Amino acid sequence: MANTRSFTEYVAKTFDNQFWVAAETYLDENIESLDIELYRIRKAGEPEIADVKVEHVWVDDLPEMKIQFDVALSVTFEIPEADYHYDDSEENTIWLMVRCSGDIGCNLEDFNIFEVSSYTGKNCAKNPLDDSLVPYIPYEKLDEVATAFLEEYYPEALKITQYGQDPIWVDPNILTERLGLTIKNQRIREDSSVFGQIYFVDTEAEMYDSNIQSNVTMHIEGKTIVVDPYMYLLRNLGSVNNTIIHECVHWVKHRKVFELEKLYNETASHISCEVKGGAISTVSKKSTEWMEKQANQLTPRIQMPAEPFRIKANQYIAKFMRESNARHTVDVMEQVITALETSFAVSKQAAKIRLVELGFEEAIGTYTYLDGHYVKPHGFRKGAIKINQTFSLSAQDAAIERFVNPELRALTANGDYLFVDNHFVYNAPLYVEYDENGRLALTGYARSHMDECCLVFDMRITSKIENIYHTACFLNREASDITFEIKYHNGYQNAPQERQIAMRKKQQEEYIEIRKRMTDDPEQCMQLLLDWRKMSYTDLGLEIDRDPKTISRTVKGLTSPKVETAALICFGLRLPPIISEKLMSVLQCPLNHLNTDHQWINEALHIKYPEPLWAVQEYLSQYGVEI
Repeated sequence: MANTRSFTEYVAKTFDNQFWVAAETYLDENIESLDIELYRIRKAGEPEIADVKVEHVWVDDLPEMKIQFDVALSVTFEIPEADYHYDDSEENTIWLMVRCSGDIGCNLEDFNIFEVSSYTGKNCAKNPLDDSLVPYIPYEKLDEVATAFLEEYYPEALKITQYGQDPIWVDPNILTERLGLTIKNQRIREDSSVFGQIYFVDTEAEMYDSNIQSNVTMHIEGKTIVVDPYMYLLRNLGSVNNTIIHECVHWVKHRKVFELEKLYNETASHISCEVKGGAISTVSKKSTEWMEKQANQLTPRIQMPAEPFRIKANQYIAKFMRESNARHTVDVMEQVITALETSFAVSKQAAKIRLVELGFEEAIGTYTYLDGHYVKPHGFRKGAIKINQTFSLSAQDAAIERFVNPELRALTANGDYLFVDNHFVYNAPLYVEYDENGRLALTGYARSHMDECCLVFDMRITSKIENIYHTACFLNREASDITFEIKYHNGYQNAPQERQIAMRKKQQEEYIEIRKRMTDDPEQCMQLLLDWRKMSYTDLGLEIDRDPKTISRTVKGLTSPKVETAALICFGLRLPPIISEKLMSVLQCPLNHLNTDHQWINEALHIKYPEPLWAVQEYLSQYGVEI
């Protein structure tokens, strides 16, 4: 990888003579007005420049490949004694601002100094570039820059279409044609790890030939975007469109970076984009990181311009809510995302992320996959959680956090919060119910009021990846190489409605009363619990698929039960933690917290106890635990 390229260093080295001439001319014309105080000499002679140094360069982006740049020069000069009887001299330093222009596309051969003045500390850059000639684009200006891009190259995409009409999406084939670029479908690497490359100049490039299953040297014309055709098989159309437009952004915004690289490295030819989201090329590391960041940020904003996208999203929300008689936006957000995906020819995840960026926070809880299954859409009060927070977490993250975080463990110790559909939800009828299969699920109210009934968790990416990727990862939560650290947001606890708390309190009082009546006699405890649940040994045997006589012998101490069997009885009776702990102890089956299987059984006894047995077994089987 090349070192970071510096425009300042290039200018200082290449135009050193011109800066000396400019400094000498300025001194000749302005020495009288510089108000220089002399201390050692009596009569000033002609000044002689000792050194001219480029201190800083500010670059202003102009159309095409032109640039304008202000150069701060420090000019050190000596003023000798004019009276030959003396041999003294004095050294002085002044700062100058030298305003220059040129065309980076022709190696600055038209370099021109058009103004030299005293340095004031101010420069005139309106569209500044950094020292690698990468544009400065603040986050809050991204939509503005994307809009300007479309105004110049695809203005029809900014048109607001009427209700019932599709928006005008950015067709990458039309965009590349307008930019004078060509798309070439060609395998790039055997492992398809590089899905797109843009070539700025003609070059002989190494490509993978699937016919002979080997790399070959191939001539690639300049202004060509090479796309691996496997993209069309491995990814959706929206991702392919994103790749092509991504390369177009490189062409428009980063050609000057490439031309600077060529001034240092004549073999530079292209920018290459890897599957993992980082750019690899002959261009310097710092430059490629910033270019890739900008292309990643600008591309979806070009594909989904803010105002047309926002208006179309609202139109779809109104349409689907009216058609389905939905009460909450979250209930139709899946349909909205799917419609936007089709209308703007993007991926579902791109549409989802764009919605959230534009303030549709209901989209955060849509299209989330955890533990190998789809988590139902959910919504919450606007601003209830931050971008790096979530209501959803995997079962393993939930178990780990319960183990290490005493506050979370206290909240879940008595069953106040259950782990339902990958959320810790308050155990009350307004928030949890049994679905048609007998499994616990969040109610429709709960899924629309997550901030009222569910716990919030902080997320932090622990794998080595740039922060710019965080938003996408947090919103998507898909299987990937990204490693998340989930932490219960200590001190932040959403408040369930008072009526639900009162109901839960009454339920807990009932549990405590049953617990108080339990003795150390297994038979007494079992009969008490069976009566409480209005069950018999036969009913329990059917529930847990065990011979009632076997259960009876276990309770009477005629056989020594395993921990798994005792847990099975607890799940069959759907015992809350305060009662199951006592029964496990009475049956002389204490859990060994150093045993991994026992840890998962303990987890299920605390957060899955109201579930039907088959659902508990399904939960435990993910971790190789059978009961």
